[in-house]
Amino acid sequence: MTEDLLQYDRLVERALKNVVREALTFVSEHGLPGAHHLYVTFRTDHPDVTLSDELREKYPLEMTIVLQYQFWDLIIGDEQFEVTLSFNDRHQRLVVPFSAVNAFADPSVNFALQFQPAEAAAQNDDTAGQPAEAVGDGANTDGEPAENPTDNIIPLDTFRKD
Repeated sequence: MTEDLLQYDRLVERALKNVVREALTFVSEHGLPGAHHLYVTFRTDHPDVTLSDELREKYPLEMTIVLQYQFWDLIIGDEQFEVTLSFNDRHQRLVVPFSAVNAFADPSVNFALQFQPAEAAAQNDDTAGQPAEAVGDGANTDGEPAENPTDNIIPLDTFRKD
């Protein structure tokens, strides 16, 4: 097979992360429409993630947040988003770079994206752009993986020609 000098996998990963950015931008400007609610899973050990020591201790590697009822001051930037959430009746500010996001889901419409883990990208630049996978019902509404989350995963390799 020919070497992919254009690095399409990285282009696709960036394009899919832009879906996350645009969805969050819409929510920050208009609020959540209808029954939509968003799950964002991210690496808490990513060097640019900002969260309290208490949360970092409780979630040392990964954390999933839900944007549904109680979130405030959602700000979207080119490289990160910021949001205030309530944890044990205490408001806490989180800053999450899009490069730390591992998964994004809106269970109300059975939509989800899963990305290459951020730590793998940081450790090996040669594989940093491994393609994301589009997922149908990859997560239950409680944020736990479905019984067989691979049932609805469509690897991007399916569409590649040798």
